[in-house]
Amino acid sequence: MNWLLNALTSTIGRKILMALTGIFLILFLVVHLAGNLQLLKGDGGVSFNLYSEFMGHNPLIQTISIANFALILTHIVVSLVLTQRNRKARPVQYAFVDNSSTWSSRNMGILGTIILLFLVFHLQAFYFPAKTGRLSEVTIDGVIVENMYEATVAAFTQWWIVLLYVVSMVGLGFHLWHGFQSAFRTLGIDHPKYFPFIKWFGKAFSILIPLGFAIIPVYMFVTHQ
Repeated sequence: MNWLLNALTSTIGRKILMALTGIFLILFLVVHLAGNLQLLKGDGGVSFNLYSEFMGHNPLIQTISIANFALILTHIVVSLVLTQRNRKARPVQYAFVDNSSTWSSRNMGILGTIILLFLVFHLQAFYFPAKTGRLSEVTIDGVIVENMYEATVAAFTQWWIVLLYVVSMVGLGFHLWHGFQSAFRTLGIDHPKYFPFIKWFGKAFSILIPLGFAIIPVYMFVTHQ
């Protein structure tokens, strides 16, 4: 076990851990968006409430959810450690900015902070009320489920919450713009033959996934006025 401990406490080991947790969270975004798109079905929230009920009570999903929170926390802590180490290694900033690097790569800390603050708000607005029984209930096909759809509509008919979500998704997009390809490069998956595709796919992903999330509150705000 010493080799594992040494690997995780080394700079290279931490970067690999950042990459692995980042890739898992990327996959989580895809699954989460697929579920949230149920809000656009126009069936009065039936599909979304059934989805929420399944996600909130399935033992396997709940286990994955706990693991997801652990990985998010790990991703944050490791990023802070790496950032602090880099600052100690270079206490005096360069006089000139390397124009070959992207804006997102130079501001990953700021973008990560935006996402973290958004995540705290998101959990407070939706996750914790569902877990503490503060949501109303609705009957679907004879089954009583929590009315997460009603809570979502109540949130997304407030302009400032919609704006918060859209701005946060822009931050997520920039974070993914650099983080997606960086994760694969860290893991050594950067062969000249196929890395251009990974880079292209990562850029497309960093636009389409946040755009999908941002469309939902905007659509609900417009259609529920």
